[in-house]
Amino acid sequence: MAGEELLGPAPYGWKYTTLGTACQLGGGDIQTGPFGSQLHAADYVPVGIPSIMPQNIGDNRIVEDGIARITPEDAKRLSRYLVRAGDIVYSRRGDVERRALVRDHEDGWLCGTGCLRVRLGPCGPDPRFTSYYLGHPTVREWIVRHAHGATMPNLNTSILSACPLLVPPPNEQLAIAHILGTLDDKIELLRRQNETLEAMARALFRAWFVDFEPVRAKKEGRWWRGESLPGLPAHLYDLFPERLVESEWGEIPEGWEVMSLTEFSSLNPEAWTKRTRPEQIQYVDLSNTKWGRIESVTNYDADDAPSRAQRVLRPLDTIVGTVRPGNGSYALISDDGLTASTGFAVLRPLRREYAEFVYLAATARENIERLSNLADGGAYPAVRPEIVSATQVPRAGENLINEFSHQVSSMLAGIAANERESRTLATLRDTLLPRLISGELRIPDVEAFFRERKP
Repeated sequence: MAGEELLGPAPYGWKYTTLGTACQLGGGDIQTGPFGSQLHAADYVPVGIPSIMPQNIGDNRIVEDGIARITPEDAKRLSRYLVRAGDIVYSRRGDVERRALVRDHEDGWLCGTGCLRVRLGPCGPDPRFTSYYLGHPTVREWIVRHAHGATMPNLNTSILSACPLLVPPPNEQLAIAHILGTLDDKIELLRRQNETLEAMARALFRAWFVDFEPVRAKKEGRWWRGESLPGLPAHLYDLFPERLVESEWGEIPEGWEVMSLTEFSSLNPEAWTKRTRPEQIQYVDLSNTKWGRIESVTNYDADDAPSRAQRVLRPLDTIVGTVRPGNGSYALISDDGLTASTGFAVLRPLRREYAEFVYLAATARENIERLSNLADGGAYPAVRPEIVSATQVPRAGENLINEFSHQVSSMLAGIAANERESRTLATLRDTLLPRLISGELRIPDVEAFFRERKP
């Protein structure tokens, strides 16, 4: 059978089938999302039911940052495309091997345009187990190999239906899903901690450099010398002006100027040459970078690395995706030895204390929207890197920027530490996954396994 060619002979008690057959026998199905004629750009709203698009498919989870939304009325009209907890969502084009398991809180969201939905049904294999099975490197390669199109792979229901599926007994499915899921749950907890830390950093940036809240507090008599306000210790009082003045940017604090990020950073400062290129390339691509998080790094021998693997990265660099910038492919670099795609603009701070300011200014939601609106190019809308470095920001005094760096650096350092722990856990998960999914590594006594884990 084709499955045996994929993962070898089925272990005792396990059986091969196909994803389509498993869905059919389990009472589910595989279905495409709505076509563009059923849902237009004008139908999306700021508040409503989330619509899962290809850019929202992360590493077996849905990335909610920047997700599009539809009205409840449109959700009712398109009810056959609503997902349920346990569904698995795929992109129909591009990174077709990526998938996301729908969690309980995502039940009722829309399988959006450009996506496919796998529903295993109430009598089918365990959805969590199946989602991990579909993450097996060999299975992912099978999907890419059978997708249509060389430059832009396309996936359809027939291809997914034909994907071989190795199914253990139900208890073993649950045990495997529990082991891998426990690691994923810890990774998710760290991700949520990082969301909180990043939100705190962004809130402080916005208060100081967008809304000018400390200046307004002084102007309105809400903050006096020697007093502290929430987030504003008394020693910061003299670092902020006492009034706002008009500028081409609107009101800004007196004595501040409007400048571009070129005053704080250098653009694309380093690139590999044939002479300097290392033997091993740790490659960061657009598709693996989502809303401040580098989900994975691909290791290549220098001769095998993509031609785009050119931009040298250093700790505290900010990278911003210039192709489809609305997808939020940005991050603050915390590790040395990485190489970025030429699809990124790299901003290197001119001083250590500028790093946090540059990152938060370049990747503010308003700026990502600005870049998205400026992008052109049809199928691959993009902006020039110079457009990113031209981002306008208010120039405060050096002492204030130093103080901002002091307050925010611990938050972003905490994010970096959590990311390192997440990568360690992900490496462990990715090491265990193929061995558990193929049956190479067995759980000797499944019943005892679950007894030991009862509360």
